[in-house]
Amino acid sequence: MKTFLVLAFAGVLMLIDTAISEAHIMQNHLNAKQRAIIPIASFTANGDLDRLRVALNEGLDAGLTVGEVKEILVQLYAYAGFPRSLNGLGTFMAVLDERGKKGIRDREGNASSPMPANKSSLELGTENQTKLVGQPVAGPLYEFAPEIDRFLKAHLFGDIFQRDVLTWQDREVATVAALATIEGVNPQLQGHVAIALHNGLTPEQLREVVGVLHLQCGPKVAENAGAVLERVLASRKPVTVAGGPVANQPKSAVHGAKESPRRAEMPDGGLFPRGEINEKYAKYFTGTSYLNMLTTERVFIDNVTFEPGCRNFWHIHHKGGQILLVTGGRGWYQEWRKPARELRAGDVVNIPPETRHWHGATKDSWFSHVAVEVPADGGSTEWLEPVSDEAYNRLPD
Repeated sequence: MKTFLVLAFAGVLMLIDTAISEAHIMQNHLNAKQRAIIPIASFTANGDLDRLRVALNEGLDAGLTVGEVKEILVQLYAYAGFPRSLNGLGTFMAVLDERGKKGIRDREGNASSPMPANKSSLELGTENQTKLVGQPVAGPLYEFAPEIDRFLKAHLFGDIFQRDVLTWQDREVATVAALATIEGVNPQLQGHVAIALHNGLTPEQLREVVGVLHLQCGPKVAENAGAVLERVLASRKPVTVAGGPVANQPKSAVHGAKESPRRAEMPDGGLFPRGEINEKYAKYFTGTSYLNMLTTERVFIDNVTFEPGCRNFWHIHHKGGQILLVTGGRGWYQEWRKPARELRAGDVVNIPPETRHWHGATKDSWFSHVAVEVPADGGSTEWLEPVSDEAYNRLPD
């Protein structure tokens, strides 16, 4: 009986994992090659060569050329150091040898275009760095150590970023993934998140980077990357339009559509699009929420986004339980007669069946999670009373 239960539970987990993967692909914003770059960069940066070997195989299967993979591994020496880069290249050589013995012939890809003959690496790098960042880069640190400024401009942004084997967006995906994996480099991670946004990667695409990091590299890496991303998004400069500056508002707000200030400040629904106002279950929520049903095939999976201060009523999932995967913002989860638990991007909550609980946003932050309904015969949700304002307001800010 015990063996049967273990196998049955494993089957349920496989079903949920498949459904999550299918839903994620349906909502995909990055292309397959960009998604494959993320674990390659991450495992190169942290030196996990066994998992890098798997990621390299998956990257080649996803369409990365040999030249593109080599370019990623070479670029990462500037962020993770020569030892990590060299170990990554050695691992890649072994992977190619193994694939060759199996009769797999991977595409070499295009070589880089020749460097312009009329400009030095320093001149090219200075131009590239200015374009990437959006303004000339200078400051006391570079005045204190002008050599590092010259090396960055001439070699990293000149010799490496000038090579067109990878696009700048692909290079930033690799850089963000690598820096997210290295502890103690959040200032640089924050800078490259801003560069990625400046060069055309969208908030949704960068949230997907965080999602892939969570699935492949673990919640600790993803939580830090997600927090840095949200700080950058919150601090972006206003965009000037006719009538004055507008800070990160949707088009409807820019063009005068009536929209509550709180909703205008809401980003998208974390990793997935926010969806429409959750009218179907509004009677069980305090405040405004948004619902994006990701899939109803075999497993019910939806993305729920809460405005600041919004929370659902106390409720119980009978028989099946529920799993929450936090994708953005800050929120709360609380079980009956237990302390509330603060949630951030990358957190996972496994809610057992027959457990009275609620979840929602903090007072000053939007909050988004994917909700996975664990399949069970006769499973249902029982909605109870609201979380009182008095109890909610006692939670810390």
